[in-house]
Amino acid sequence: MNLSRTVARGRYTACRFLLCLRVLAILAAELLGLGWANADQPALTVVTRAGERHFTAAELLARPDSAVVNVNGDVYDHAVSYRAVPLLALLGSTADDSSDTIEAQASDGFVSQIPMALVAHGANGGAVAWLAVEDPAQPWPRLAAHGTGNGTGHGTGHGTASAGPFYLIWEHPERSGVMREQWPYQVVRLSLVESSDHRWPQLAVPPNASNDTTKRGHDVFLAQCSPCHRLGGGGAGEVGPDLATPMSPTQYLTEAGLRALIRDPRAVRTWPGQRMVGFSKSDLPDSDLDALIAYLRAKADNKANNKSDDKANNTAPGHN
Repeated sequence: MNLSRTVARGRYTACRFLLCLRVLAILAAELLGLGWANADQPALTVVTRAGERHFTAAELLARPDSAVVNVNGDVYDHAVSYRAVPLLALLGSTADDSSDTIEAQASDGFVSQIPMALVAHGANGGAVAWLAVEDPAQPWPRLAAHGTGNGTGHGTGHGTASAGPFYLIWEHPERSGVMREQWPYQVVRLSLVESSDHRWPQLAVPPNASNDTTKRGHDVFLAQCSPCHRLGGGGAGEVGPDLATPMSPTQYLTEAGLRALIRDPRAVRTWPGQRMVGFSKSDLPDSDLDALIAYLRAKADNKANNKSDDKANNTAPGHN
């Protein structure tokens, strides 16, 4: 009798042990699955004076300040409703002398430098900046092939991917003159940084060519061109070629050819993998195009003059 009870008790203990192991295995699988799910979720990196933070789409969508924002005529070229969070609130920091620019980096190397003053003006009747967040359960439409439409020419997977997972959008962009390349999509990182001229002095207007036209051209370059192109190594864009090194396009293209290239690149030359989208007159008025070309020419002339001065100094009598 005692032997039977001992055996039964042993079987009961063994069953409980196996049950506990099964429960632990299920919990471990669920935790691992959750971990893998979170790892698969795209994350946005935000860098401010407070440090570096990371947000998943789910975390941003759950914010109490998220709202539905309606936009018309953006990269999708039609009315779209986005779930978005206020950009200023997300950054949680304002500009100071050392960080007066928001650098928005996309997954393909497109890097838009957006003045903090432009974003802050939204609190005083200007355009309001939002970060739209793509809900994985309700994905956005795919981008048009070859970056057509009103959107920028950057981005990966045109025809197969959306503008998500994160997209900087604007309400009432006309109030502040927001330009086309200041709508970066497929964003992976937002950072508060110094202005472009502080970080890259080579972008400044040459002193001997400083006037209202070249100054405007400088501003147009920073907003519309620098997200993709560097100038003499200055800038962070990695999508297109440097527009000063080794030569400026003003030196190897006629002015008519350069204007045509900016307006409609595919009408001038095409190649596999071409990504630049032309700038219509609504995106880049003729006056801004004139100013941009004047700025590029001034930079090229200044570089040529500096080289001539260096050559003259190196060949002067008594030079060692």
